Amino acid sequence: MRVSHRNIYANVLGYMNRSLSGLVELNLQASSQKKINRPSDNPIGMAQVLTYRDFSASMTQYRKNIDTAQGWNGLADENLMQVSVVISRLKELAQQAATGTMRPENREQISFEARQLYSQLITLSNASYEGKYIYSGHKTDTLAFREGLFAQSNDDSIRSEDIRGINGGSSGTILVQFLTTGDTGTDELDYRYSKDGGKTWTTGTLPQSDPVGSGNPVVMDLGGVQVTLASERAVSETALDNYNDTSGSWLWVRPTAVYQGDDEDSVNVDRFVANTGQVEASADGVFRNNVMIKVDTVDAASIGYSYSIDGGRNWTAGNSAPRQAPLSASALPVPGGFLNITENDAANPLVVGDQFVIRPSRALMHVEISQNETIQINNIGKEVFGGLYNDQPVELRGKLSNNLFETVGKLVGYLETNTQQGAQEALDDLNDAHNHITTYLGGVGARRNRLDLTDNILSGLQLNANERKSKIEDVDVAELMTQMHMQQITYEAVLKSSTTIMRMSLVNMI
Repeated sequence: MRVSHRNIYANVLGYMNRSLSGLVELNLQASSQKKINRPSDNPIGMAQVLTYRDFSASMTQYRKNIDTAQGWNGLADENLMQVSVVISRLKELAQQAATGTMRPENREQISFEARQLYSQLITLSNASYEGKYIYSGHKTDTLAFREGLFAQSNDDSIRSEDIRGINGGSSGTILVQFLTTGDTGTDELDYRYSKDGGKTWTTGTLPQSDPVGSGNPVVMDLGGVQVTLASERAVSETALDNYNDTSGSWLWVRPTAVYQGDDEDSVNVDRFVANTGQVEASADGVFRNNVMIKVDTVDAASIGYSYSIDGGRNWTAGNSAPRQAPLSASALPVPGGFLNITENDAANPLVVGDQFVIRPSRALMHVEISQNETIQINNIGKEVFGGLYNDQPVELRGKLSNNLFETVGKLVGYLETNTQQGAQEALDDLNDAHNHITTYLGGVGARRNRLDLTDNILSGLQLNANERKSKIEDVDVAELMTQMHMQQITYEAVLKSSTTIMRMSLVNMI
């Protein structure tokens, strides 16, 4: 077979390109430290690498969320420990003030520190993390609490719900003493008030409601402060200069804190009724997200319906519930609770096409720390510190004494008016409030422990995924260097042999 120079040139060029291509590929791997630099290098391996990369990225994001949650909960942990220290000091002051040997000027001196500690509690309750208030619920740009005024009485006929509102401001507790016996709103009642703990007094008259006996609230003027009282509440005359008189009616207008954040107390239902009938709806349960419900079928015995928990993107159909008679509520089970539908108009009942949306109040914020697992990062201030909400004191776990701001406000009020018995009552309530804060602190600590545990688990999973990805994708440097050296020798051999072959010719034999 004759080998032409054309064949020699083509073969030499092909051998050189293949050797050079192999060397360049190894050089690329050395530069990137990756065995797979394009899908064609290893299609199956590339698919596995992309899966591991996605998994590692999700672990990274989860761990960032955990770091954020640790920041929020860590601040709450430290913050509540400081609150506990303040309460301990207040208990010491209350115990001193409850001692019978204390003179009025001593209680006044104690009141100065108590007032400052009260202000410190307000400051602690408005703690913020990265510019976001941690006790305001979703209203992270709003102070959780502001200073306010409320009143309490030694007379059981004037309860907290009878204080309909207080306007104005005062730097100290205002002591109010009724001088006549009668009913608010029905009788004109004389009273006097003091802004300096009983040293000086100013008289006033509580007017009748308009019209008399209508039940409308009446306003008591305290010189820069107005207290709105419910009508038809019996008050009685008190003995002068006896602040511990339990037979008469007194008021202490003293400091408290007003919660300005949001809550999770209510569940609203929006109705989109297809007919003109009077259909009412309410919801019972604990709902984490909005729930949409649409009526699919209606007959005498049952209601068929579908629901969606993702804003209407996906629907769960085929649900049914017994249909009750008109004026009775039909309960439709949905995730988190029940939708209660009452048909008030028999002529225009519930029909196919009626729709409802359950909208829970959401104050708590959660972050995802693993697949389908979230954790709370913020707090609802009124459930931690109490205070006033909707113009009324907040009961925590069924006890008003757990309300820290109300309890401390009462203590300040009693100290500033030299009320020994009130100081003893405040001391008892401070123990309850302290226990409540300690219990809440335990919950925050439990969340921090869970975050630490979850972070350790995710760290291990991410490390394992990276190791498995590395075995598929990363190069063995020692092996790569050996291959590069061998490929370089091959390429140099091709060049040398090609040079020798290219010089061979029949002309050389002539």
